Amino acid sequence: MSTPGATAPAVGPSPDEPLPDVAPRLRELRRGRRLTLETAAARAGLSPAHLSRLETGNRQPSLPLLLALARIYGTTVSDLLGEMPPERDPIVRGGRAEPVEADGWVYRQAGNPGRAMQPLRVTVEYGAQGNLVRVHPGEEWLYVLTGRLRLALGDGVHVLEPGDSAHFDSLVPHRIAAVEPAGAELLFVHTLLQSPAGELCLDGAGLHHR
Repeated sequence: MSTPGATAPAVGPSPDEPLPDVAPRLRELRRGRRLTLETAAARAGLSPAHLSRLETGNRQPSLPLLLALARIYGTTVSDLLGEMPPERDPIVRGGRAEPVEADGWVYRQAGNPGRAMQPLRVTVEYGAQGNLVRVHPGEEWLYVLTGRLRLALGDGVHVLEPGDSAHFDSLVPHRIAAVEPAGAELLFVHTLLQSPAGELCLDGAGLHHR
């Protein structure tokens, strides 16, 4: 599962402006994510030699390539370019959380976008998305508020009651469904997607505001 809703466009120089030296930041982020040069290059669709040249400053990345690398490292182009992000209000008021619907589920943001962890309040309608298998990088944590929830995780199936929670690696195939016609409501937290494999998840679904 991934964050529903659009993300703000990355901030950066125009194509006609020279890019600042991002080599040290690229190297720092890759090492901080504990990725080898070969692994990071493969995820970005580059050769290790090409990525090495980017990290040593012998080659300047294009903006599309910066965007791809930012997604892999779980950050933004602005961060790669050393730009200061606008200060975020740490308080998220419940009345300002506009519902977003996707395939029968209703989502409300419970945190600020762009953070490494994305918290949501989710209403799971009965019979919706029960056969959708999700596989993507990161971790997921969920806590059942109301109703009963069926979580198929790998080869196991678990029924969660109100007050139950689950925390798992989201590379493990998983399905989530409401057990009863009344549906279920849960708190949900997932880490920011860090790989193009995230396109296999809910983020690729058609979302629309209620």
